[in-house]
Amino acid sequence: MDKYVARWREMAKCHYSNFNVDLIIINVFFVFLSEMDSVRIFLYSLIFLISVFGNLLIIIVLALNKRMRTVTNSFLLSLAVSDLMMALFCMPFTLIPNILEDYIFGEAMCKITAYFMGISVSISTFSLVAIAIERYSAICNPLKSRSWQTRSHAYRVITLTWVLSLLLMVPYPVFSAIKCFDKPGGVKGHMCRLIWPSSQAEQAWYMILLFLLFFIPGVVMMVAYGLISRELYKGIQFELSQSQEQNGATRPMISDDDDGCYIQKKTPSSVEMPTLSAANAAKTERARSNTSEAKLQAKRRVVRMLMVIVALFFICWMPLYIVNTWKAFDPKTIMKALSGAPISFIHLLSYTSACVNPVIYCFMNTRFRKALFSTCSCLCNNRICNRKKDRHDDGFTAMSTATSMATSMSKFSYTTVSSVATC
Repeated sequence: MDKYVARWREMAKCHYSNFNVDLIIINVFFVFLSEMDSVRIFLYSLIFLISVFGNLLIIIVLALNKRMRTVTNSFLLSLAVSDLMMALFCMPFTLIPNILEDYIFGEAMCKITAYFMGISVSISTFSLVAIAIERYSAICNPLKSRSWQTRSHAYRVITLTWVLSLLLMVPYPVFSAIKCFDKPGGVKGHMCRLIWPSSQAEQAWYMILLFLLFFIPGVVMMVAYGLISRELYKGIQFELSQSQEQNGATRPMISDDDDGCYIQKKTPSSVEMPTLSAANAAKTERARSNTSEAKLQAKRRVVRMLMVIVALFFICWMPLYIVNTWKAFDPKTIMKALSGAPISFIHLLSYTSACVNPVIYCFMNTRFRKALFSTCSCLCNNRICNRKKDRHDDGFTAMSTATSMATSMSKFSYTTVSSVATC
């Protein structure tokens, strides 16, 4: 920040007298800070709302639809819960102290939020790795994976990731504490910081996090999705060679549930019907061509999506882990270079994964979108049906009341002496 102030002072001296330079610098500086605060508040609020809304939708859809409770969706449910925790415990407790330049929530919340921040990041990363390994096994080794890829196995893996995360992040509540500092004007400020017993312990901790939560998961995801992309590329080449064959010698095995992630096997075509007309044959060939082209496009979309997943993982998390490791080894330099708004935007970049994951893993999936629409329609229909039922019940109650009254009146008229004048 000092270099910007010096630059503004040199620019101001060229146009104004020395008497007004400091006043101009102060005004420009505060305008700049207010604009940066507005941008930060807007971006944090936007990402917070998208993360909370998107992950809540995933949790609701996967909880209400029994047919969606597959192995992959079990990991996606755990990912959605961890991303929701990240949005609730990371974003507000990072933005507000940065804006106020003071931690106002107390030491108990300092320990709790630090612990939940670490847990949410750890579970989210482990869930992404589990999804990558599960997809690799299902696509590249489909026969072997069927013997162990069950929901009970997924639940055990999810439980293991949660327990491991809870144990791994124990240093956060142990070493997190409120640290006081002097603000301009003689006011005491507060920071929620990790106070380590030694610099070696801090360096060891951040190196462990760098390898366990960034480097190793990134390598695993790159290798798994790279092998999946190679397998899909083989499928694309097979589809292209198959589409060039004529006279219906071979055809792909077409299934409505196919998502373009499996290599199609050659199967001998059925016996040609001699009575098949030329028009019907042309329509059948055109339908096969369209289906084959759709499968090729699906495979290409999957390959591009896998590349996007790996790229976004590194884009979102690499700056934060580099900064944390840099801070452990050279805290003075990092405080001068990235204090204030820069470190806040680096945290914001890592928090965007909480709103990106629902879009990539769920909302881009056709089956999940269908389940989302069906869930919303069912909820709306249930409300409409409940309202109609209430109206029907009210009408039925009124009708039954009127009927019972009429019945009692008829009984009264037949069993007692008529003393009422007739009309």
